Amino acid sequence: MNLININLPAIKLSAFSLLAIASANTLLGQSSKTVFDRWDKNGDGKLIREELPARARANFERADKDSDGFITRGEDTLFRKKAAQSAGKRETPPGKTSAAINIESDIAYAGTDNPRQTLNLLLPETRKTKLLPVVVFIHGGGWQNGDKRSGTRQLTRFVENGEYAGVSIGYRLTNEAHWPAQIHDCKAAIRWIRGNAGKYSLNAEHIGVFGTSAGGHLVAILGTSGGIDDLEGQLGAYKEFSSNVSCVGNFFGPSALLEMSRFPSRIDHDAAGSPESKLVGGPLQETRKVALNASPITHVSKDDPPMLSIHGTDDQLVPYNQSVILDRALRKAGCDSTFITVKGGGHGGFNSPEIDKRLAAFFSRHLLGSAVEIKGGEVESSRQPRKGKAKE
Repeated sequence: MNLININLPAIKLSAFSLLAIASANTLLGQSSKTVFDRWDKNGDGKLIREELPARARANFERADKDSDGFITRGEDTLFRKKAAQSAGKRETPPGKTSAAINIESDIAYAGTDNPRQTLNLLLPETRKTKLLPVVVFIHGGGWQNGDKRSGTRQLTRFVENGEYAGVSIGYRLTNEAHWPAQIHDCKAAIRWIRGNAGKYSLNAEHIGVFGTSAGGHLVAILGTSGGIDDLEGQLGAYKEFSSNVSCVGNFFGPSALLEMSRFPSRIDHDAAGSPESKLVGGPLQETRKVALNASPITHVSKDDPPMLSIHGTDDQLVPYNQSVILDRALRKAGCDSTFITVKGGGHGGFNSPEIDKRLAAFFSRHLLGSAVEIKGGEVESSRQPRKGKAKE
């Protein structure tokens, strides 16, 4: 377990400066297309961590802007541009900012030595309340890639103002274990938070979660599967605690696995090699019982917590309809469901301050008790839909 104190603005600048100077000919180098294509060994239009040279991997999470476990060509270009802009800038001197975060990393939550079954805990140096509500992030990557380290960037905005603690959860990927191992891990991590609430002065009654893509799927099923024994698991030392959550932010996660191939997508979701089939341990339509069990929509009931779903209309990897039918099912059951449609949006990368604002309001309402309105409806995407191949 590592304890790190970070000065936020300084770490952002130093990361970009280091990238631009020391890694000019490696990660996001001088010739973006040439470097990107050379590293993209399978030609699928995206990079996973293992495709990067060893010296460039430390920058993976910073380039993976939406934390879905992949770097697209657009993210490559954006990160290189920011690196160039930051190169040569004077870094903020230590102690000159008002916000600092303490990070305890690689905390084992399941009682094992598996590095995937660990979490990172982010705590503000200056708290606004004695007991902090917790915002949890779960990474994407098609259940086969991604890393909890990407959660630091996602959680910083909530933790730095002193109102929340943050937790980024790692979980076993499909090269190691099939469903329901992934949700067993996530639920064990939530129980760990409650079991250690006294130690870290956390508000165990106010835990919100959000995630992107495969992480969106996992947070959605955290929300809909409360009280379902076979999805609870028996991991960790805190089995007496609940794994229920207070609210859920689902960013373009799959919700009904058996329905995915009925809608436009670049992926044959029913194929044996699809991310979903790898998750359930066989071709979806031949593993229907497990696929239904792994679908958040299967478990919807009237006592589910409030859910905010965000999905792009032009998502070619997880069809837009996945969030449409989940929102419909939640509303039919009498649940509090808010749905944001990103017009023209692809698989993430929305770059929308409005979406950020609404997510912040969602957590403020349900974790802090603020009397704020949560708006659904349509927002515009400021980016073009992605053109890469299969990834979630």
